[in-house]
Amino acid sequence: MLWIKAFHIVAVVCWFAMLFYLPRLFVYHAMAEDEISKERFKVMERKLYRGIGTPSMVATIVLGAWLASYNGAYYAASIWFWIKLSLIFILIGYHHMCGAMVKKFARDENPHGHVYFRWFNEFPVLILIAVVILVVVKPNF
Repeated sequence: MLWIKAFHIVAVVCWFAMLFYLPRLFVYHAMAEDEISKERFKVMERKLYRGIGTPSMVATIVLGAWLASYNGAYYAASIWFWIKLSLIFILIGYHHMCGAMVKKFARDENPHGHVYFRWFNEFPVLILIAVVILVVVKPNF
């Protein structure tokens, strides 16, 4: 079980690295004015999303479910766990929003400016803080 937990944590760290960095790339891409920079950002965004982000998300989900299966009754009865799962589902939606943005940038159809992406970039931080507190503190509601 400790090996599964270790790989789950690695997958979470990799996933969040993408969730933090990809929107930052969107900021710079939205500010780019020359074609060479725009094309470079398109490649970086695509590789980060498809090569690191999505596999890490899948690994996080699979390994997390595997960990939860070891003590299913406990987790099923824990309100903090259900709140955490809800936040993870929201984060999965955010991940897919990032994928949609990658596709829009690839087609040169970005409807937002860099300020929007600066705010968009902050959202996963809030989810991370809440999830870590839930997992470590396990508050009784």
